[in-house]
Amino acid sequence: MTAGSGLQNFKDVIAQKKPAVKPPAYPWQEMALKIIAELNIPPQKRNSVFLVCKKNPKAYVEKCLNDTKELCKTGERWKYFFKLIEKK
Repeated sequence: MTAGSGLQNFKDVIAQKKPAVKPPAYPWQEMALKIIAELNIPPQKRNSVFLVCKKNPKAYVEKCLNDTKELCKTGERWKYFFKLIEKK
């Protein structure tokens, strides 16, 4: 097999294949991923974000996220977010 023949080794084909990223199955999962990215949630607290988004109404979680972004300009914003969620 020469390089100009158009055929590739199976190894080369597999190496070029990119893993498919599955989209979130539920809307609350997408919202949780957005919150994790915006607030830089540490890995050990990410499951808590998914739980919060699943158990609380979307409007309430978005309100807490917006309040966090508005009121907590410095420090660890994710801690403030969890304090707001807890005050339900």
